[in-house]
Amino acid sequence: MGIFAACHHLRRDGRLTSEDDALFKEVDDWFITCLPYPPFYADGNSVRAVPWFKPTATALIAALAPLEDLLHRYGVPCDVVRSPDPGTIVYEDEFQIGVLPYVREPAGPVSPLRCAAEG
Repeated sequence: MGIFAACHHLRRDGRLTSEDDALFKEVDDWFITCLPYPPFYADGNSVRAVPWFKPTATALIAALAPLEDLLHRYGVPCDVVRSPDPGTIVYEDEFQIGVLPYVREPAGPVSPLRCAAEG
């Protein structure tokens, strides 16, 4: 799962302190304001597309640092994942792509919680 989904899981499960919840909301709101909204989210992402930042979106990738730190503090492993071909592209804008992965794990609860800060 991606870094935002992992943070949303912590939030949904009530694991974040009020300060960390505010931090996540601030970073999440900033990204929502700065990034185009991929259309696959309009129906809740029924196609299960996965967003990836383009390598040229260095400022956006750097802005993920507070979320990476938050996940580490809650014991959630988080790796930066890069791929020259992460899947079939179903969306693209200046900063990101949305892909249907060639291989995916079955949908369902993730245990243990693990994320990838995609880039």
